[in-house]
Amino acid sequence: MFSAHPEGAQQASPVAPALIQSPRVQLVPIKTSVIDKHGNFVGGLPPNRFHVFDNGAEQPITLFAPIDAPAQVLVLLETSPAVYLIRDQHLAAAYAFVEGLGPEDQVGLVTYDQTPKTALAFTSDKPALLAALDKTQYTLGMGDLDLYDSISAVLDWLEPMTGKRELVLLTTGIDSSPPSHWEALVKKLESEDVVIFSVELGGSLRAGSGKKHQAFASNGGDQASERTYESQEAFGRADRGLRWLAATTGGLAYFPRSEGDFAPIYREIASALRHQYVLGILPAHDNQFHTLTVEVDSSGTQPGRARRTRADYRVLARAGYLAPGP
Repeated sequence: MFSAHPEGAQQASPVAPALIQSPRVQLVPIKTSVIDKHGNFVGGLPPNRFHVFDNGAEQPITLFAPIDAPAQVLVLLETSPAVYLIRDQHLAAAYAFVEGLGPEDQVGLVTYDQTPKTALAFTSDKPALLAALDKTQYTLGMGDLDLYDSISAVLDWLEPMTGKRELVLLTTGIDSSPPSHWEALVKKLESEDVVIFSVELGGSLRAGSGKKHQAFASNGGDQASERTYESQEAFGRADRGLRWLAATTGGLAYFPRSEGDFAPIYREIASALRHQYVLGILPAHDNQFHTLTVEVDSSGTQPGRARRTRADYRVLARAGYLAPGP
């Protein structure tokens, strides 16, 4: 079981008591990041610059939390043989992620292959994450990878916590479970407000699989070519899944292809966490899934929807929520 607050660790303050659902107050929290046309995360925007649309209808924003609220960041690391082969590429750059976090942010580490295992409970001691990553034990034999079930379990562990909850996936994205496990995860995410950032591992292996396919095809290696094709198909499904998880929860998906890509990516994830707003609206009560759209006013000076200019800002926010019953 994942321990959210181990002895000696500083407990992060909740973003706002109103985020906690109760019989009297029930809000839809929407963690939002804003990126300008130069690729920089934007801070310091006031509440009146934001507009939230529920199924296309604008709703009043009843909660606006500061972007400097502490975050609780859980890193979920795959420990397959493929990740072991390229571990030095991303672990050496992890310092960039740690250095970019705020002093009150908390980090935790869970590893997985077939099941998730706690490697580091939440702590504000950031170097402890680097030490835990360095001590990670990898699976060197063949076995199943249950990414979707591991994410689902982690969501259950995080559910009692309030505030800015973030999940960083360091994974190939490969999952060995039946399609029903993906469908169950999709359903669960409809009622969650955890933001997922995914960093795909094994980019060099993906690039190599294409070259191998060409070589075997030219030499008539039918069986090996078929295995490579299946591998490419699996990687394609994995990439699509990682993109969907990030887009649906308001995060970002990254697909590094060289060792030098990791440090900038980790730095950008940390920057996103530091520039994250939390908005809240009152939910509908029809037990249906509602789409959400967040727009940012580019000037704040003109009335009406025409004042919102999508070209000026890119907005990251959850795609929707499952409304409670009547």
